[in-house]
Amino acid sequence: MPFRPARRFPSCALSMLIAALVPALGTGSQIQPGQTGSTQARQPGQRAPAVPNAPKPGDPSVAPTTPASPPQSLTPQNQAPPLPLEFESHGLIYEALTKNGITVMYAPLPPHIKDFNIIQVTVTNGGLLTWTVRPSDFSFTRQDGTVLQPVTADEVVYSLLQRASASDVIKLQLLYEESIYAVPNYHGTNGYEKRREAAMTQFVNRGLKAAVAASAITLSPTRLKPGDSTDGAVFFENRTKDKTLGAGKLVVHTCGEIFEFFILPEVKLH
Repeated sequence: MPFRPARRFPSCALSMLIAALVPALGTGSQIQPGQTGSTQARQPGQRAPAVPNAPKPGDPSVAPTTPASPPQSLTPQNQAPPLPLEFESHGLIYEALTKNGITVMYAPLPPHIKDFNIIQVTVTNGGLLTWTVRPSDFSFTRQDGTVLQPVTADEVVYSLLQRASASDVIKLQLLYEESIYAVPNYHGTNGYEKRREAAMTQFVNRGLKAAVAASAITLSPTRLKPGDSTDGAVFFENRTKDKTLGAGKLVVHTCGEIFEFFILPEVKLH
């Protein structure tokens, strides 16, 4: 079979073929680098395809991202203050409060002596530190806002030396023997009791005897070691017609703590 040379397309024909094929290849079918053949370009305004297993808004199974605020706990500011314990001892009605091992007890004493009201106090140190207790640790605030400061023992003694009466001597002596130091009480009204009271004012200057009795019962500055306690009378000056302290609040700043005793007004029965 005779050899036939291959046909050659003229260069002008090849150019016409390429020009006819270019419009048929759209840009949308082109594959960009890094894309697979099945990925198509997203047109403007077209939504992104849904992601499988994506959580939906409001799904209860999805934990919230914002941490919940911790519950509010009770603090010392919003706790109710402790109520004092009330008890009777040697005929006196005491109220007691304890804070951090420190116990303060007080009882109002009935007699009104030469413009003075008196309270009996006891402080016990059940803590670990040593503290000093002074009469100046005590104050009384009346309902009208008046603050009564305690009178020092020297002032009480001096006042009684100058102005004590026979009745003041009897009141102080009975207070010393019966109410505070629990010497057997004498409640009778027989002749012996009258003679006993009269004997308190004889043979000795009544002002001196009253001052001695007041000095013996007055609370004095005392250094309390752990386990120690002290007691005594605190005098408040009262020149009003009302012979009692009245309603108000007894405040005690002692041993690093603050104790408050609220005194209600007396109810008078008609």
